[in-house]
Amino acid sequence: MTAWLMRILPDLKRRDVNNDLRDPDRLHKRLMLLVPDDIGDQARSTAGVLFRVEETRQGTQLLIQSRMKPELERLPDGYGEISVREIDTLIGHLRTGLRVHYRIAANPSKRLGRTAGENAGKIKALRGADAEEWWVAKAASHGLAATTVHALSERDIRAKGSVRHAVVRFDGSGVVTNPDALREAVLAGIGRGKSYGCGLLSLAVAR
Repeated sequence: MTAWLMRILPDLKRRDVNNDLRDPDRLHKRLMLLVPDDIGDQARSTAGVLFRVEETRQGTQLLIQSRMKPELERLPDGYGEISVREIDTLIGHLRTGLRVHYRIAANPSKRLGRTAGENAGKIKALRGADAEEWWVAKAASHGLAATTVHALSERDIRAKGSVRHAVVRFDGSGVVTNPDALREAVLAGIGRGKSYGCGLLSLAVAR
């Protein structure tokens, strides 16, 4: 079970970088250059590509995870400062009862049922307490009992056409209840909007 985590501190003086960061479809295509072209119609899922854009003290950073070793040479020269590491040790040592810190930018949402009338079947974005409840339930179903939750609403992602993803970043701590389910969640991501920067679950062992 091998996966790689790459961090890019993009050069914000470059036009192509800023164009990528402003356009979620363009950014998705750029990051998919890191994996081979000939892996089928479900390339993102097959390669396990997940990513998150974060604002840090060092500036904007891109975190990209993949189950295929990234082909860094396919990025433009000078695109940004890049570092890569394997995360096998972390996911391989998950065990029941282990306390961890987590972070995920997710698209908390639900599909409306028949009682919604003409809106039945549509996807509704969840915010506030509803979003937190969504995350606690999602985490539990993926082997993580969230003991603390801090939710921060971020700017909505507007993809091509009318597709819109409400984004909430969840930070906190929790306890591993099902190591196998949690490993799969780390590798496959959680929730909708994975092509546009949602779903990447980051873990760190609590000290």
